[in-house]
Amino acid sequence: MEPLRVYQIDAFTTQRYQGNPAGVVANAAGLDDAQMRLIARELNNSETAFILPAEGPGHDVRVRFFTPTTEVPVCGHATVSAHYVLALEGGVEGVRRQLTGAGVQRIETLAVDGDYRITIEQNPPLFHPPLPTSLAAEVAGALGTSGDALDPRCPVQFVSTGHGKLLVGLRDRATLQSLQPDASRLMALGPRVDSRGFFAFTLDTPPEDEAYTWGRMFAPEIGIGEDPVTGNANGPLGAYLVKHRLIEVRDGHARYRARQTAGNGRSGWMDVSVRADNGEPVGVRIEGRAVTCFHTTLPRD
Repeated sequence: MEPLRVYQIDAFTTQRYQGNPAGVVANAAGLDDAQMRLIARELNNSETAFILPAEGPGHDVRVRFFTPTTEVPVCGHATVSAHYVLALEGGVEGVRRQLTGAGVQRIETLAVDGDYRITIEQNPPLFHPPLPTSLAAEVAGALGTSGDALDPRCPVQFVSTGHGKLLVGLRDRATLQSLQPDASRLMALGPRVDSRGFFAFTLDTPPEDEAYTWGRMFAPEIGIGEDPVTGNANGPLGAYLVKHRLIEVRDGHARYRARQTAGNGRSGWMDVSVRADNGEPVGVRIEGRAVTCFHTTLPRD
């Protein structure tokens, strides 16, 4: 029986050991849920993608995503990684329709400078009401700061384009990078704010950097202490920036570069594009690069 072809891909970067690492099992057909969970736990990345054959005419490939502890509906950096592997293994450029737990997404692969760029069309944005001031201050405290550190332009709000996050805007990057969250407090807050992920961000970016936003992502409830670079946080953030008039929209589009730097120094970036209709966000795309860290095989038994 053919062994499993397993990759570790660093996504949202062009430098090995930067960006966000994801496991990819390129030929996952035949694996059951328990086997996928064990492989994801063994690889111990924030997510591992399992590439499966299409199940019907409405899509071209099925991909499932597991953290070290649980399955999640969709994952941005692991999607980039999965389609990067498909390209490396001889897949043609162009568009594939990917079936995930969040529905069908349109993924485009383009050759760029002898390598590949992956573009993900995320689901239309969904907004929950902003949190009350007192609850927002509790979230800030659980993240390791105070309510005074919150950016008054930025309501604390859950936004989803497939696997949503609570977006928490901070006044300055120094506070963002100094965060030391209390995982137990974040997990306790999760049901109250209807989110298992907390994305802290700031518009305070260095003038010499081309990024418009800077962020950090925490999801201890699903086994992710800190996620280095997060497509399912930066995509919703783009929609949020448009909705709250925090970024300029030109000819119906806003486009910018988003950057994350984790507490361990691991850093990466992606380009976010938001389509707007009468000033309201209606579509989100994220674009990322990737690099192979290693490739191996695993027996199926």
